Amino acid sequence: QVHLVESGGGSVQAGGSLRLSCAASGFSSPNYAIGWYRQRPGKEREKVSGVSHDNSRYAAESVNGRFWIFRDNAKNTVALQMNDLKPEDTGVYYCAAAGDLFTLWVLERPEHWGQGTQVIVSS
Repeated sequence: QVHLVESGGGSVQAGGSLRLSCAASGFSSPNYAIGWYRQRPGKEREKVSGVSHDNSRYAAESVNGRFWIFRDNAKNTVALQMNDLKPEDTGVYYCAAAGDLFTLWVLERPEHWGQGTQVIVSS
């Protein structure tokens, strides 16, 4: 059974940084894609950033150049470094995974979800 466990959310002022982490376990193959989605207040859940097993990385336009995704295959972890945070980045951030990056990022159909971690950015 796949488990995704997030950590690292919190509150920060605009312009600050936070780093989210996700520990993955239970995958039968190491070739899964993993990344982050978020749900901002009053909005639908949306993709933020994703990475394939061989480190092809993608980021949503709204966070490109501010958020960076890092994957450690040896430790089965993925991190999201969030810099220059803005109040509109406030929301619940979910670690998400799928068997391949196309499913995770293009189809936007993660097969596994973490429980979510809250990020609050104040102005």
